[in-house]
Amino acid sequence: METTNQTILQPTKSKERINSLDVIRGVALLGILLMNINGMGLPFAYMDPTISGGAEGLNLKAWIMTNMLFEGTMRGLFTLLFGAGVILLTSRLERSGAGIKTADIYYRRLLWLLIFGIINAYVFLWHGDILFHYAVFGLMLFPFRNTPSKKLIIGGLVLISLGVVWTYSEYRDTLKIKKEGLEAASLKKANDSLTSKQTAALGKWEKLNTKMPQEKIDEQIAEMRNPSYWSIFSYKAKHYSERQGWFLYRFDLWDVFSYMLLGMAFFNLRIFHGEKSFKYYGVMAIIGYGIGLSVNYYETSQLIKSSFDPIVTSKTFITYDLGRLFTTLGHVGFIMLFIKSGILGFLQKSLAAVGRMALTNYLVHSIIVAFIFLGFGFSLYGQLERHQLYYIVFAIWIAQLIYSPIWLKYFRYGPFEWLWRSLTYKQKQPFRIEAKQPLTVKATES
Repeated sequence: METTNQTILQPTKSKERINSLDVIRGVALLGILLMNINGMGLPFAYMDPTISGGAEGLNLKAWIMTNMLFEGTMRGLFTLLFGAGVILLTSRLERSGAGIKTADIYYRRLLWLLIFGIINAYVFLWHGDILFHYAVFGLMLFPFRNTPSKKLIIGGLVLISLGVVWTYSEYRDTLKIKKEGLEAASLKKANDSLTSKQTAALGKWEKLNTKMPQEKIDEQIAEMRNPSYWSIFSYKAKHYSERQGWFLYRFDLWDVFSYMLLGMAFFNLRIFHGEKSFKYYGVMAIIGYGIGLSVNYYETSQLIKSSFDPIVTSKTFITYDLGRLFTTLGHVGFIMLFIKSGILGFLQKSLAAVGRMALTNYLVHSIIVAFIFLGFGFSLYGQLERHQLYYIVFAIWIAQLIYSPIWLKYFRYGPFEWLWRSLTYKQKQPFRIEAKQPLTVKATES
């Protein structure tokens, strides 16, 4: 009986895969690099292009385009698919009669993903790793696998709303800092003595209202271009602990876990399967882009007009989740229309291959970019303008769109996917695709 279970409990076979999920995952994976490249190659420039990388001409246009269309939405797509994957995995295992072993496989899979995230952050030196965060919140999803779609959607929207409330509270705090700081500054200008509380208020306001000092920018560039791997590791390790701690619960609880719940609901509703009508996906795209891009345009224009004033920046965070959510829904509708249309079949095939190798391709991003920007490689950190970063992105896109389908022609999985599955099932998985033996027909005498 044990032998039978071992035979049944195997990773998803190629013929069981849902192609549309792979295509969307491929789009999201490539799109994530479009956003991550800013944090990988420039200091402190992700949210404010005036700090480094250039904020005029092509550089400003590049920031506007990515902020309008891709900021948070590629991560949103990827997170929706992660939630969908929970249902896909657990339902397949339960249908095969895995029973309690479903939980065993599920949690072992996520714990190994968590380790991959730690490796990505501490070995491959990408401080913006998302695998660790997916693993942490994925551990919470198992009890929700049989929850009705309506409740999953309500739960996801409630979490997003709670995040917005917290963000609004922080905006109110910035207004208070500004008010008290300006009052203290006025008293100081009039040569009045300041109390310790007023001095502290003035210090908070000056810190909030001051752009990143050039010496701080130069310091980070110097640290990233240090030829010593261990020196860079030591410098970056300080940021990892914050991102894997406080940041996880301040932002990712509302950002990641909410979208995982929505992704589970979307899978149950068959939205990702391509089974809805063209009209359904068209309406989804129109409404999503109509609301999402309107909100994003408002935020983007306010930031540019204010020269990225900290108060205005804090205010735009309040509507960020609204714009992000609807633009992400617009992307889902648009991509599903693309898939259902069948156009550019060669591109869809390549995107699906990129999606099937998402873990490998994601980690490859970190490895390649580390050698391009950090000191033990080509040491280009802080040396390129914003728009020049995208030449690197496009080159990596083209490479992955080419090699992913070629790789999968000869291998069942990407190398990291193979390792992940082997660790998850505690059994070495077949890797190469065996060549089909030609059929031989024996001649017969008439």
